[in-house]
Amino acid sequence: MKKEEKVVVLVLLQVLVLVMGLCESSISSSPYVDQMHNRRKSMLSEPTSSLALHRVGSSIVLPVHGNVYPIGYYNVTLNIGQPPKPYYLDPDTGSDLTWLQCDAPCVSCTEAPHPYYRLNNNLVACSDPLCKALYPPGEHRCEIPEQCDYEVQYADGGSSIGVLVKDVFSIKLSNGMQLNPRLPLGCGYDQIPNPAPHPFDGVLGLGKGESSIVSQLSRQGLVRNVIGHCLSGRGGGYLFFGDGPYDSSRLLWTSMSHHHPEHYSPGSAELMFGGKTTGIKNLVLAFDTGSSYTYLNSQAYEALTTLVKKELSGRSLTEASDDRSLSICWSGRKPFKSLKDVKKYFKPLALSFINGGKAKIQYDLPPEAYLIISSKGNVCLGILNGTEAGQGSLNIIGDISMQDKMVIFDNEKKLIGWMPANCDRVPKSKTDSI
Repeated sequence: MKKEEKVVVLVLLQVLVLVMGLCESSISSSPYVDQMHNRRKSMLSEPTSSLALHRVGSSIVLPVHGNVYPIGYYNVTLNIGQPPKPYYLDPDTGSDLTWLQCDAPCVSCTEAPHPYYRLNNNLVACSDPLCKALYPPGEHRCEIPEQCDYEVQYADGGSSIGVLVKDVFSIKLSNGMQLNPRLPLGCGYDQIPNPAPHPFDGVLGLGKGESSIVSQLSRQGLVRNVIGHCLSGRGGGYLFFGDGPYDSSRLLWTSMSHHHPEHYSPGSAELMFGGKTTGIKNLVLAFDTGSSYTYLNSQAYEALTTLVKKELSGRSLTEASDDRSLSICWSGRKPFKSLKDVKKYFKPLALSFINGGKAKIQYDLPPEAYLIISSKGNVCLGILNGTEAGQGSLNIIGDISMQDKMVIFDNEKKLIGWMPANCDRVPKSKTDSI
């Protein structure tokens, strides 16, 4: 967007907010409305008092819908606003800010399953510390002091431009208690969709930054700053914040890398194939639910595909060049119906890295964690060339490689943990009845 166009949009936003504020002030002359406004205000301030007592042992569990293939994405539903309205959000551990497409007015918005979010006299000022946290050090500046502008760029080419607001999120704890905290979110009025736009209302930012939803919930004392998810290979799963439904003694744990603080990264890894080293080392890894597939840099990708093709040589599989579901697909004598039909042809992979400078620890990738069966009945490699996709040197562990595992990001202890799990149902936690 050109700068002069952006200024016009911002002025329109100011006018819209002013009009809405005038309408609200004229309506509030009713004693009944005044009473309801005061009641609402007291409810919203509650998290800083009595609700804060529920932080220890509390968790928020959200059902996840979708799959890696053929849908190509996962989503969760959150109720936001006053009155609360449902929105479908793309859970993304690779970014911080939660945003909704916003009718403010919309300069460039994509098709969404619900009506666009509307401003409600709830802009965050540019001077707010949270606004400063959205910018790299030294780059925070204000074009209009009364509002906080943001711009989010994604590795797949998508982006969102908008203003920061605060609104009520209607959230239920796993023990049944209802929460109504005011949390920051982006009101996005200018979106560039990624190459394959999905029917979302916005993005649920689950990163490590101050603006992420779990950081804000933790700051209000409602849950611990912990994110966990369990994505089912059959589709669906669940996402949770806080003290979730897991026994920490059953998970493999490793430290988050301080060399890559912007990512959920366990550090550098060595690629293993069939239990043996490939010679590919120092792969900088990051877990990213915003990516359906796993990405390796060009060197690692070429080495892996060479090994896989060599392993399949002389087998009953041939490359299916006419199947463009993914970069590389293979056909059999007859169409495959499930991954069970092809597991015998493919060796397990693993990512091996040093656990906090101590013993080596492995993140195992059985064939079902890197393969799909396409609509044509072929088996396709769900690991892609990250360098060609613009990921640079970063290697992404995507949704396909996190299926049927519980994966935990403990931001308080700076640990990442995982274990095999049945993600089709939510188990009961140690502290809450789910």
